[in-house]
Amino acid sequence: MATEKRALPEPNPNVKILDMSDDTITQNVIAINSQHNDARVRFVLERLVHHLHDFARETRLTTEEWGNAIQFVTECGKICSDIRQEFILLSDVFGLSVLVDGMSHPKPDSATIGTLLGPFHTHDAVEHTSDESLCSEGKGEPLLIQGKLTNTQGQPIANASIDIWECDENGLYDTQYADRDGPDMRGIVRTGEDGSFTIKCTKPVAYPIPHDGPVGKLLAKLNRHPYRPAHIHFIIKAEGYDELITALYHRGDKYETSDAVFGVKSKLLFDLEPLGEERAKKHNMKASDWFLNWDFKIITLGESLALRHNVSRKAVDLFDPKIQLNADGLPIADLD
Repeated sequence: MATEKRALPEPNPNVKILDMSDDTITQNVIAINSQHNDARVRFVLERLVHHLHDFARETRLTTEEWGNAIQFVTECGKICSDIRQEFILLSDVFGLSVLVDGMSHPKPDSATIGTLLGPFHTHDAVEHTSDESLCSEGKGEPLLIQGKLTNTQGQPIANASIDIWECDENGLYDTQYADRDGPDMRGIVRTGEDGSFTIKCTKPVAYPIPHDGPVGKLLAKLNRHPYRPAHIHFIIKAEGYDELITALYHRGDKYETSDAVFGVKSKLLFDLEPLGEERAKKHNMKASDWFLNWDFKIITLGESLALRHNVSRKAVDLFDPKIQLNADGLPIADLD
């Protein structure tokens, strides 16, 4: 079946490449890329071209080095699959993932802060009741997490979804096992009418990010270890509220101050205590199991948008006070 041919744009007589040289290449590329009316795309591409070209000029990038870089990203693409995303891993180890998340979802001091998603989240997690463990038997030391989800004024948020995932005691996520036949060490719980939640999982352990591919070779070249400190991931969603992507980190972990993907933030550090007889009996667990009490506080979509506008305006003013922001609080190009 023949595919329909798409009409290709004709050259724009008002946009021309003139006097091509190392000195004019940047302005020429920006001009050619500006033949549309999407102000956000135009701004992003203009700054991208500027920074890419300035990087090449500042470092005096060689043809051989650029070729090696292209080969590197090619290898990253080859190793990607439905359950492995090497480009997310690359973004993580350069600290870009956590930076983008922080800028996209700014938080006031009164709210729980976010951190990077990481490459191991899946969309096949199933809902669990408070009596069910997210983890199958023998995957680690049992842990009970209890707390409340509220807004920044302390008002409870009911029926919110809390998506949790973590590695097992071997430092592996379920997606790293070849015989995986369904979600394990991950699941979704719902908050009660009073915002409370109960999660049965396992005490987290430190683990290495996948380092058998291009990103791992890069870390070795830089004499960097691939380890992440012990942590548990969360995505919290509630109608009318800004989605929270975060993680909690076990204080005192060997890798707390050298996380391979820069996700640790001091406000996300936790300490564990023994579960104790009373809680153990109530939840059909052992007194020697572990317990964590942690409350999450999230902000509304309106609060998030207003905060993003404010933070973006202050940041953009450092570069150029004349730059405009769109309705989402993001800088855009002037199309006039």
